[in-house]
Amino acid sequence: MKMKLLILLLFTAQYTFAQKRLTEAVIYYDVVINTSNETPQAADMLDGSTNIIYVKGNLNRSDFISSLGSHSTIFDAKDGSAVNIRDYGNKKFMITYTPEEWKVYNKKYESITYKIENEFKTIAGYKCQKAIGKLSDGTTFTVYFTKDLLPLNADFQYINKNLPGLAMQYDATRSGTKVTFTVSNIEFSTVPMAKFDIPKTGYRVMSYTEFRKQNPSGK
Repeated sequence: MKMKLLILLLFTAQYTFAQKRLTEAVIYYDVVINTSNETPQAADMLDGSTNIIYVKGNLNRSDFISSLGSHSTIFDAKDGSAVNIRDYGNKKFMITYTPEEWKVYNKKYESITYKIENEFKTIAGYKCQKAIGKLSDGTTFTVYFTKDLLPLNADFQYINKNLPGLAMQYDATRSGTKVTFTVSNIEFSTVPMAKFDIPKTGYRVMSYTEFRKQNPSGK
């Protein structure tokens, strides 16, 4: 019995050592738009975009950069607040979220369940395992995650925050179009605090509640 306990403790210690807590890093995701239309659609213009995630303790920032422009989301896990900064040519506006509004915005991801499958592949040098996520409305999506990296603050990807590791590739749906995000590189470098600064001028500012009145879909 003592020998079995010792083996279990050694195994747990080795696994804990191998699993790295992701507290500060820059994560690069390549974005692919999956459409079956022969005629180019508006969504096709987002194909080849980049999603850059900056992680620093309780702070994270997500930059989605496309040929149309960019939008960034800054989230503070300490108080649960968020800011979305949208910059598309002459359209520059900033949406603020209280913790309650942020939960409302991400409500459809709250009850996600995952079925982890015995299928693996390597992404950006990391061994990744397949999982099928299921939303409360029955919608499913595929995600590959690595157990080698465990985010301290996983709220930068609300859709994947309950996974036991970092999502290295995952599908999402935007306006009915399937979008695939795949990690191309991870930099374990110091992230400047300036990355989380919120602009003081140059943007029209509104609350999420105000934004929803103008955009009922909330997107």
